[in-house]
Order: sequence, then C-alpha cells, then structure tokens
Amino acid sequence: MSGDSRGASRGRDRDAEGRARNARPRDGLGRPLPRGAVGVPRQPEGVVRGPGETLREAQRLLDAGMPFHAHEVFEDAWKSGPVGERELWQGLAQLAVGLTHAARGNATGGARLLLRGAGRVSGYAAGGGETYGVDVAGLVRWAGELAARVERGAAGGAAPPDAAAEAPRPAGC
Repeated sequence: MSGDSRGASRGRDRDAEGRARNARPRDGLGRPLPRGAVGVPRQPEGVVRGPGETLREAQRLLDAGMPFHAHEVFEDAWKSGPVGERELWQGLAQLAVGLTHAARGNATGGARLLLRGAGRVSGYAAGGGETYGVDVAGLVRWAGELAARVERGAAGGAAPPDAAAEAPRPAGC
C-alpha cells in the first residue's frame, strides 16, 4: 500500500501535491493546537522575497515571539535564493528553529540547533559571502551564549527562555 493511501485512510491533511501537511492551528511557537482552536496564522510557503524583505519579515516574527514562523521565512529564502547564499539562509533558519525548540522546553535540541545554525552562518563573518547587513559575529555569539544558558538552565530546572525576550536581531532591523 502506498504512503498516500495509508495517510488518506488515517485522515491526514494533504496539500495539492499529496504531501502530508498538518492543517491544525498552531501557537506562536509552531505547536499544533486542537482542531477548532484559534491559532496564529501560518506563514505561506514558497514566498519569494528579496533579502531585505526576508530579514524584515523574519525580524517582525522574532520580535513577536514567533521564531518558528521566522524559520519558515528564512527557509523560503534558502530554497529560492542563489546557491551561494544557502548556508546563510539555512543557518538563520536553524537559529530561529533552535530558539523555537529552546522556548518549547527542548533544551538539548534547541542548543544543538543554535550551535549548528551558528556554524553555518559563521563562514560569512570574515567576508565569506553576501550578508545583507546581517551581524554574523553577533549572531554567532548570541547563539553560543543562549545555547549554554539553555543547557545550564535545563540542568538546574529553570523555565525555558521566552522567545520574544531572547529574539536575536540578525540585521538590526
């Protein structure tokens, strides 16, 4: 039996191409809410934006405490942008989703994604590519410090970080 027919038999949401898509509403951190609940509008997928527009929209979402949604904006940029910029946009997406996981209480996953994202963008710190005003060194420092705090906090029983309070400023938007 194919994956599509198994998914259909379980009532899974599918997009026009038949790929699994969860249509349940989501909260600001991207967690699914019960069907019928009022959630945060999801970001449309596949939107092609210029670098400045991408950074402004992602910053708006980060400032609102919605790093999961900012991650989707960065994901669109890496999928639609030039190959030579993919590491930058993928790294920014990983930083946003790392903050998402940390704020959800997943300290280990959050810290790993923050460090992975920092590693991806770090190559741009010394002029390794176009950065569109992104403070790469500042983001790498932010990610390392937050990852360490999240891991220490989890070990000490601290509450997860507040996504809006911890929001980075990738380009000072």
